[in-house]
Order: sequence, then C-alpha cells, then structure tokens
Amino acid sequence: MNGTITESMGTAYTGDGIIHKYEHLIREAGTTVFIKSPPTFALSGVLNDIAALYVKRGFDIERFRSPLHIEKTDAIYVKEAGVLYVSASGPVAMEPNDLGGKHRIVSFYDVYDEAKLRSVNPSVAALTEEAAAALETALTALAEAKAIHDEWEAVNIRRMDWPEHARITESLTAGLFGTIRLNKDAAVTHRIIGSLSAKGAYDFIPSITKSAKRRILIKSLPGTGKSTMMKALAAEAEKRGIDTEYGWCGLDAGSIDVIQFPELGVCLIDATEPHVYDVEREGDEILNLVGLCMKDELAERQIDGIRTRYKATIGLAADAMHAYARRMGQIDAGMDSALDQKAFHEKSETLIGLLPI
Repeated sequence: MNGTITESMGTAYTGDGIIHKYEHLIREAGTTVFIKSPPTFALSGVLNDIAALYVKRGFDIERFRSPLHIEKTDAIYVKEAGVLYVSASGPVAMEPNDLGGKHRIVSFYDVYDEAKLRSVNPSVAALTEEAAAALETALTALAEAKAIHDEWEAVNIRRMDWPEHARITESLTAGLFGTIRLNKDAAVTHRIIGSLSAKGAYDFIPSITKSAKRRILIKSLPGTGKSTMMKALAAEAEKRGIDTEYGWCGLDAGSIDVIQFPELGVCLIDATEPHVYDVEREGDEILNLVGLCMKDELAERQIDGIRTRYKATIGLAADAMHAYARRMGQIDAGMDSALDQKAFHEKSETLIGLLPI
C-alpha cells in the first residue's frame, strides 16, 4: 500500500523577513541530508524522485514547497524513517553542526561545466542584481503591510468583548480536552501554512489538515484574538501531554493560523482573509467571533482607510514578489543550462543511495 504526501511551505516571505521552520525538523530527524547547490530547479526533480520512492514503499512523507514556484520542492521529510532532505543553500542558508553524527552533506557545486558557466555568467549576474532589488522591494512592502495590519488590529482590539472571548476559550478548552492528561511529554511540531508567492497569497491548509476529523473554522476580524485563542489552546494541550502542531502565518511570523491536535483528530483554522475557508466536508464547523467586536461608526471609517492602504501595499509586495520569482526562475534556468548532465545524474544517484530503506 502506498504512503501519502502532505504539502506545506518550506519558507515564507513575511513582514518580519524570510522565515522557515526547518530548525525544528532538523532537531527531530534522526538523519538530515543538507543539499548544497547554486540556484537550481533540477534538484526539485531529484527530491520528488526520493519522495516517490518512499511513498511506493508505504511511507507517509511531507513535502515542502517553494513560495516562489509552488511546483518546486525544497525539502522532503520522512518522519517514520527519521530522515530529512533539505535544500540548504537558499533562500535561507543552513549549515550542518553534527557531521559524522546525525548530519550529512551532499554538494552539487561540482556538477557544472566550467565553459557553460562562463557563458551564462553575465546574464546570471545581471539577473541576480535585479532579483535582489525586487526582493528588497517585496520585503519592505511586506514590513509596511504588517505595520498597517497592526493598526487595523489596534482599532478592533479597543472594541472587542474580551471577557466573552475568554469565556469561549475556556469553553473550548473544556470541550476539547475534558479531563485528558497523558502520561508523556507532548510532541510539538511547527509548519508554515503558506506565504505571499509569485501567484499571490497561497496556502496549504487543505493538505495540512486533511487528516483532521473535526475542523473548527474561526471567523473573526483582524486583532480579535484568533491567534491568541489558538495559542492558549495549544499551551493547555502541551501541559496535558497532547501532541500539538503549530501552523504559522505567512505574513506575521509571530501569528498562528492553524493549530492541530492529531491524537484528538481536531484542528482549528483561521478561516478569514487571505485564506477564506467555509464548511466543505463532514466534521467542519464555524466558530464565529465577529459579533464580539462592537459596532462603532468611527472605527469603521478608520478601518476603511486602513484597508485601502493595506490592499495597496500588499499589491506592491505581490508585484515585487512576482518580479523576484520571474528573475529567480531565469537564474535557475540559466544555471541548469550549465549542468554537466552526466555528473549531475551521478551525484543524484549518490543522493538517492542514501535512502535507509
């Protein structure tokens, strides 16, 4: 019987810069293979081949996608086998610190034809400068968008019925956990649910939550405690020894958009913009917190102005991300055109040969 594939985002371009959660996986994995290379799309195919081999042998795998090109694979994690394969050169460089132990390194820097490299160098160098400028524009706009969103939240925080929010959180805690207290430490994991991508806001919530039998879809306004509620429930679950998976936001690196309790078959989802979800399958239910935000005409007028500025700034960030992704795609193609195909194939076989199965 074949295994399954769960998709999530490897990195995210946020108002706090480029983030990833690989450090948690690296600590958890028994073996991490750090793959070093120049910019390339070709390695995605190798990682997908590795994923297919595991799946055919009955392993469930997690596949981490690039926000620049959703179809591009940046990492593969096989929890049951305890193996993580991760592209570790960019956009955030990662280095092994346990060589000879849990960490292996495979370099693809030596599989290029020098003459071809010299030929593509001028165009790649020019594209690299253009990509860096586009990325700076995108990250600056995202930081500004986050600051504007914070203004939006502040307006709603002032008119929120926080005592009722606390009561609902307490009721949820009792309903979800009851008297459960497990005689073990909770396994805590972290995933990125999505990011601003070349295609706009993109998330993998359907894939990440596909195993949950009950999905609580939270409807609320910015700043009205969705993330706060989920963090409170997660903290309580951890205290009770219940395994907890955090799904981190793709705009605000400190905010939670999904929390899962796999042993209970339950997850909670921030189901509002930019990832709107409604009841679509058995076990889905709506938790509507919109009514806890008291009506205030002055506040609504403030928010109208804030919403306009936010939309314009996110639009600027999206345009810059599209430009950045386009140039990075051209860089990938240029570098891949300089590959020594025989050497690349042999190195890829070496990487596949590390499979401990």
